[in-house]
Amino acid sequence: MALDLKQSLKLSQQLLMTPQLQQAIKLLQLSRLELEEFVTQQLAENPVLEEGVTESMEERISVERERERTEGEVVNERMSEAASIVESVGDEKPGDMDWETFNRMQDFNNAPTSSSKRDGDDEFPSHENLSRAGTLQDYLLSQIGEMDLNDEEKGAAGLVIGNIDDRGYLQASIEEIAEKDGVPLDLIEDMLDVVQHLDPNGVGARDLKECLMLQLRAGRLKNGVVEKIIESHLPELETRNFQAIAKAMKITLESVIENVQIIAELEPVPGRQFGGLEAQYVVPDVYVFKVAGEWIVTLNDEGLPHLKVSKMYEKMAGKVGGTNKDYLQDKLKSAQWLIKSIQQRQKTILRVTEKLVERQKDFFERGVEYLKPMVLRDIADDIGMHESTISRVTSNKYVHTPQGIFELKYFFNSSVSMSSGDSLASASVKKIISDIIGKEDPRHPLADQRIVEILEERGIQLARRTVAKYREQLGILPSSKRKKYY
Repeated sequence: MALDLKQSLKLSQQLLMTPQLQQAIKLLQLSRLELEEFVTQQLAENPVLEEGVTESMEERISVERERERTEGEVVNERMSEAASIVESVGDEKPGDMDWETFNRMQDFNNAPTSSSKRDGDDEFPSHENLSRAGTLQDYLLSQIGEMDLNDEEKGAAGLVIGNIDDRGYLQASIEEIAEKDGVPLDLIEDMLDVVQHLDPNGVGARDLKECLMLQLRAGRLKNGVVEKIIESHLPELETRNFQAIAKAMKITLESVIENVQIIAELEPVPGRQFGGLEAQYVVPDVYVFKVAGEWIVTLNDEGLPHLKVSKMYEKMAGKVGGTNKDYLQDKLKSAQWLIKSIQQRQKTILRVTEKLVERQKDFFERGVEYLKPMVLRDIADDIGMHESTISRVTSNKYVHTPQGIFELKYFFNSSVSMSSGDSLASASVKKIISDIIGKEDPRHPLADQRIVEILEERGIQLARRTVAKYREQLGILPSSKRKKYY
């Protein structure tokens, strides 16, 4: 068999994921806070990159200085006023005290130093709140530290507290704690009793039943009936089957309801006040507001570094040679591509938001009830991009509107049919369901089927199981658990 060597030409197209393209895609799906962290990291790693000061930043600095100057003037005015008050008081006799002037002095002493006044909700925290700052475990240990216990007892109490979760419940048995740490069982048991007498009431319980019992003990609320309900009828209590409790205990329904009111005032999660999650702050990427009857969309550039290429390194790259030149050229290309990618990211977010505003004008004008059904393909077709790109743009991006702050993905909703042939967004239907339940009689809550009938009267066609699904997504309990007897 003969073998021949031949040459042939073939023309084809293929998409290569270059490092630059991968970086652009990564930047597109980053949230604003993640982008700020990434840019800060690039500024530290790439010497060619520099942070410039935009005009808007200079204006903000000027405004800040003006605000500080204004506050200083206010403080000086108040100091002069206080001095005049003191002088006038000093000239008067002790028995002729002007109480109006005294109150003015008190107002001055209690006033904030800033020109912005605080209302009742923004007052400084009390000493009690300050003492409870931190985790539940820290708070418990601080109370143990103030007790008259020896080092061994404090150590055992610390072991018990270390096994208490953020909810306030003990996650390990006293046998496991004693065996694991080689501490006498009796000592662990004694220290558990000490911990269970600490604040907040109910802490250190091993289950809900013990948690409620500890709170009854602390509040001296035991009456023979309430603890029996907790001890033997928690399942009926959860389903609010008070008739079954009354029948089993052979007491009146009124007596059951009276004792259930006591239980309702107890805290099933003692560690709730200390919080289990850190606060998550949202910084809007885009602002939408109305000016002279027109909706304006603008990017939020505050806090985002303004990048530029260093002129010094740019000139140096043309003079040096060898390895240094290759290094600088590589850093220059990397910096230029990063700046271009960030600019493209911002432009894409702006274009997507502008199209959202065009399609959802009724929402911005009138509220959630007027949100229209919309899918990613609608915006993708409008701006000539792929759906996956729109998905990346709208993930973890937030817009500030007159209706509140929303994630861009919030505006994409499935449709719900109406008898008129029109359709509503699922978010609008959820808002309607929430309003219907909010206006119900607590003694006679609406069942899901009744909500279906009310929606049908408004021309909204929805199955009962869909109403139940939306209700659960809203965090609303079933009608049997919403019913109130008192």
